[in-house]
Amino acid sequence: MQENAKNNCCTQKITDFVKELEKVYKQEKDNLISMLEEVQEKFGYIPLEAQKELSEYLKIPMAEIYGVITFYSRFTLEPKGKHTISVCLGTACFVKGSKKIMDRLKERLKIESGQTTPDGLFSIDETRCVGACGLAPVFTVNGEVHGKATVQKLDQVLDELLKEENKS
Repeated sequence: MQENAKNNCCTQKITDFVKELEKVYKQEKDNLISMLEEVQEKFGYIPLEAQKELSEYLKIPMAEIYGVITFYSRFTLEPKGKHTISVCLGTACFVKGSKKIMDRLKERLKIESGQTTPDGLFSIDETRCVGACGLAPVFTVNGEVHGKATVQKLDQVLDELLKEENKS
């Protein structure tokens, strides 16, 4: 019963937020991406409830909205962790060892790319390029680039994040 009340509360917050967006954005298909960006910014992902509301408001089929969300890598259908760690697997980074960094990250966090740890602290993503090829290999934590990366550097950053989390 309590879980149901929580879901209804969250659904209502999502619906209310999209209704507020509808006051700002005209009922035009061209506004879909901007509205999706705002939903993602607010909730950290694009919930199904928001997709339904946008579909109804913009008169766009759900399948088309899903297609847009899955086409653009910046959108996600799953909630992200408090700390998002992305490892670049583009050519320059891959050649310089980013796969070892990704493998270590998966081992440490016990999740795969695209997943979030059960405690909601960490998410892992693969990227193809962050525009820092001269610093290859790179990984980012919450958008902050860590260049000339090594497995040891990754471990240091993770240890630091975990230490901060244990303080709070």
